[in-house]
Amino acid sequence: MEKIRVGIVGYGNLGRGVQSSIAQNPDMELVAIFTRRQPEGIQSSVQMVHMSEIESYIGKVDVMILCGGSATDLPEQGPFLASMFNTVDSFDRHAKIPDYFDAVDGAARKGGHASVISTGWDPGLFSLNRLLAEAVLPEGNDYTFWGKGVSQGHSDAIRRIAGVKAGVQYTIPSDEAVQRVRDGENPELSTREKHLRECFVVAEPGEDLARIEREITTMPNYFADYETRVHFISEEELKQSHSAMPHGGLVFRSGKTGESSKQIIEFGLKLDSNPEFTGSVLVAYARAIHRYAKEGFIGAKTVFDIPFSYLSPKSGAQLRQELL
Repeated sequence: MEKIRVGIVGYGNLGRGVQSSIAQNPDMELVAIFTRRQPEGIQSSVQMVHMSEIESYIGKVDVMILCGGSATDLPEQGPFLASMFNTVDSFDRHAKIPDYFDAVDGAARKGGHASVISTGWDPGLFSLNRLLAEAVLPEGNDYTFWGKGVSQGHSDAIRRIAGVKAGVQYTIPSDEAVQRVRDGENPELSTREKHLRECFVVAEPGEDLARIEREITTMPNYFADYETRVHFISEEELKQSHSAMPHGGLVFRSGKTGESSKQIIEFGLKLDSNPEFTGSVLVAYARAIHRYAKEGFIGAKTVFDIPFSYLSPKSGAQLRQELL
C-alpha cells in the first residue's frame, strides 16, 4: 500500500494529537514535525525540523497538517504553506472564515496545490450536521452548544495576551437552555444565555491583573459576547486541576414537517481529549485532500465540499457493503 506522506506543523497539544492519530491509520506515514522551537530540545521518536527548513521538504510531503493557533499562527501560516504544499488546518474563528478561505484559496491556486480549511469538530463535524439538518428541516431553528470542556482556540487566545504565563478556558453550556431546546420550545437565546466562558489564568509576576482581565473579557470573536469569568491562580494549581483536555457539545435542529409535526435532530460529542479527537478529524481530511490533489484539484475546500467517502481509506464497494 502506497502511504500518504504527512508533515505536522506545530507540536503543541493538537500536533501531538495528530501524531497519535497517524499511528492508527496504516495508510499514513509521518515524515517530519516542523517547529519554531529548537528541534534538538524536543524529545520525539519522529524527525523534528525547524520551520526555517520547511521549503526543503517540497516534494517529500504529500499533505501538511497545520496545528498552529487560529489567533495569530494560521492567518500567516495557512496561505504561506498552501502555496508550497497540500494542507489541512482547523482554523476556528467563525467570523473570519470567509476571509481566511479566500487567502488560502488564492495561495493554493497560485502554487498549484489543494487545501481544506476549518476542519475539526466545530467548525467541521458540527458544521456538516447544521447543513444536513437545515436541508432536511427547512422550517426550524439551529442551536449549537459547546462544552463543558476546554477550548483550545480560546485558551490559546488567552495565552497570547501580554503578561499571561499560562491559561485554560472552559466553555460551559446552560443546562436550562439545552433542555428548552430538547423540549421543542424553539426559544430565542442570546449568546450570553447559551454559554458561560470560565478562564483560569496564571499571570507573570507583577503584571496588572485588571488589565489582563479586561483584555480577555473584551476580546472580539472570542469573549466579548459571552458572560466571561476570569480566575487568577498559581501555576501549581493549573497543573494539578486543569491539565486534562475534555470537551464536547451538541447541535440541534428543532423544526416541523407537515402541519404541526414536531421534529428534532440532535448530534453530540463527549470527548476525553479534545486535541486527540480534533487531530483525528484533521487526519481524515488529510486523506481526502490528498485524494483531491491526485485527481488534479487546485485551490481550497471546506468540509461542505468533500463527500464522506473521501475521508475513508475503504473503497466504494466496501462502504456500500459494510456501512450503507
